[in-house]
Formats: sequence, C-alpha cells, structure tokens
Amino acid sequence: MTYDILYLRQFQYNFGGNFYFIKRFLRVSGVALVKVRATRLNELKRQGGPFANTAIWLFKRQNLSLSACQLGITMASLALGWIGEPAIAHLLQPLFIAIGIISQVALHTTAFAVAFTIITTLHIVIGEQVPKIYSIRRPGIVLLWCAAPLKSFYILLYPFMILLNSASIFLLRKVGIRNPDEHDTPLSEEEIRASLSPAHVSGHLTSTEHRLLYAVFKFDDMVCRQVMVPQVDVEFLNINQSFAECLKFARESHHTRLPLCKGSPDNVIGIIHLMDLLGISEDKPFDLKKVARGPLIVYENLSLSRLLKLFQTARQHLALVVDEYGSIVGVVTLENVLEQLVGAVQDEFDVEPPNIVPDGLGQYIILGGTLIDELNEALNLNLQGQDVDTLAGLLVERAGEVLTIGKKVSLDKGVMAEVLEIRRNRTTRVRLILSR
Repeated sequence: MTYDILYLRQFQYNFGGNFYFIKRFLRVSGVALVKVRATRLNELKRQGGPFANTAIWLFKRQNLSLSACQLGITMASLALGWIGEPAIAHLLQPLFIAIGIISQVALHTTAFAVAFTIITTLHIVIGEQVPKIYSIRRPGIVLLWCAAPLKSFYILLYPFMILLNSASIFLLRKVGIRNPDEHDTPLSEEEIRASLSPAHVSGHLTSTEHRLLYAVFKFDDMVCRQVMVPQVDVEFLNINQSFAECLKFARESHHTRLPLCKGSPDNVIGIIHLMDLLGISEDKPFDLKKVARGPLIVYENLSLSRLLKLFQTARQHLALVVDEYGSIVGVVTLENVLEQLVGAVQDEFDVEPPNIVPDGLGQYIILGGTLIDELNEALNLNLQGQDVDTLAGLLVERAGEVLTIGKKVSLDKGVMAEVLEIRRNRTTRVRLILSR
C-alpha cells in the first residue's frame, strides 16, 4: 500500500467520527427548532439559561436555520458514505490475509455488507431514534446546548442557504403555503385540553392544577340553566306574611339573600339581604319593600363566563333566571358559578348529598338534577339529550310520558334507569343500572 493510500485511510479514520457527530448535532438541532415554542425560550431566558439569546435569534430565523441544518446533514451524509466502506475494508484486510483470502472482490463485498449493517444500526439507534426522541421531549434545553455552534454554522453557510431557502419558498407557494415563516402555530382548545392529562401524568401539573385547568375549558361552555336552582326549589320571603313570620323563615333558611315575592316566585319584588334586617325588632310591623334591592335578571342561555363578569360589575351575588318568554325559571348565585371551577363549596349550613352514590355492583343512586355531562364523565357513559341538561329531563324525554315511582326507562344500550322518588312532578332520585 502506497503512502498516499495510507494517508487517505488515516484521514478517513480521523474525520469519519467528526462527520457523524456533525450530522447528529445538526439533526437534533433541527428537531429542537421545530418542536420548541417561543414561550419556552422566553421562559429559559428569564431563568438565565446559557445561550438563550442565541437560541431566540435562531428561532426568529427558523427557515434559514433549518436550511443550515439540512445542508449540513446532506454534506455529512455524503462524507460518511465516502468513508464507510473503504474504512471497513481497511480494517478487514489483515483478517482476510491471515485466513488466506486475498481477493479484493471478496474483501470489498464483505466490507460493504459489514459497513452497511453497522452504520445502519448505529444510524437508526444512536443517530436517529435516541437524539430525536430526546430533542422532542426536551427541545428547549437541546436548542440551548446547540445554539452557539449552530449560529456559527448558520453564518458560515449563509450564502448557500439564501439560495436553498429561496427555492424552498418558491415551491411551497406553488402548493399553497403563503407564509412559510410561521412554524409556531397556536394550539387549538382541543389540543390544549388533550395535552393536560399527559402533562399531569409526567408531573408537570399537580392534580389541583390539572383539575382547575380542565374545569376552565368546560366553564365557558356552560349556561345559567345548567347550574341554577329551579324555581320549584327556590326559598323566598312572601310579602303577604307578617314581618315576624318572614324573619323566622329567613333564620331557618340559612341563606343570606332571599327573593321577596308576592305569593309565589313568579312575582318577584326584589332581593332581601339579611344584613339589612339586623337591628330591626320583629315585634313591630316593618315593610320589607324598604330594604328590597332591585333584582338582577339574566337569561337562561347566558354563558357562565358572562354571568361571572356580570356579577362582578353589578356587585350582586344572586340573579333571577328567566326563559325566552320572560318567566322566572330559577335563581343562580355566585356560589353556583364558582363551584363549576373549584368544585363544591359548602358552608356550615349546607347538607347537600352527593349527586352520584354507588349502590352495589353496577348500580348507582343519582339525584335527578345531576347534569348529563357530569354523569357521562363520572361513569364513562355517552348519554345524549335533545333539549335537556339533567338526568330527570332525559328520563322524561325518553319515556315520553309522566313518570311514576318504579318506572323503568332505557337510556342507552346496557343503561337502565329506575325512578325512586318524585317531588312536585319532578324526578328527584334515580337508580341507574349498568349491565354492560
């Protein structure tokens, strides 16, 4: 073997590993550039991460940075192809000579097979899967590590990248991509909600954070009708009764605010706050109209987010809910609204039973006012109603007739409901039987 060939082999050994390292470095840099988000880079900058400014600089020039990575990967791949087979052949030559094989064809054929197997295995495992997966999981950190050398590579190949990028933009516009610089597309609500559970499982969100964030997305989809207290359950002060009787009823109700009505909740005069009754003697007649506040009226289809803002601006904690015909169908309080975000909020006087209680294998006792969505989420069902929100409404819709105690109604395949209790023509307790 001549001196020139020996020198070439030495050059291949020395630089082969370097070419492979450069290719892997550019590969992980490109993946990190695509996966990382601007918000993550800004957070790393605030935390004082090294080379964070350089990473942001590259992110703002994402198209050209990716072109630099791809150009470097292509050049390194060509170099590895030039180095691989001859280098393996040089390593195998002493072994072939020792066993008496001097054929150059056999040597290079075997070298090609060995080189192909080794390089392919290393390329897939070490060169592709491991760095790519790590870059996908930790794009911000990877980009910080690679920022400084990648920027140097970017500057070095800038003239070539301008030509490549121009050609890429031309072709992208031909296929309908008008703004190729927009890589960091905003997440949709469905994508954000889908990412909450993996973030919780991986430890990035606590149980409380996961529950609150998930509740926020459901919150804006709910309306007053779904959380209000129905009119039949509303406790009120009757102006036709004496002041002493009203005061006694207010004490027993344990509510701080009560509607003042004339005969029934259909005729509301105003809202009474018990703080306004302190110090007034019950032995003397008193006109409750003097302390009644004007009622806040909202429509049953008003979203909870708008209702919450209305409570804040009106500085009231109770509102009357009316339907499309103007009839009062219930009342809603600030507590009803906040419970949809933080869960049940009960004070010293609340004795509300849970909505869903297990009652043996595959059976549950459920309050009639339980929302269908809540029931589906708790029991992994898929019940759907047309114009109803609660289990009681769904029973009436499916039965198509007045319900009686003991009536059984099929709600879905393998889901049977039995009416256990009825009050004022409204189903209040139901046994749900799951047979699937």
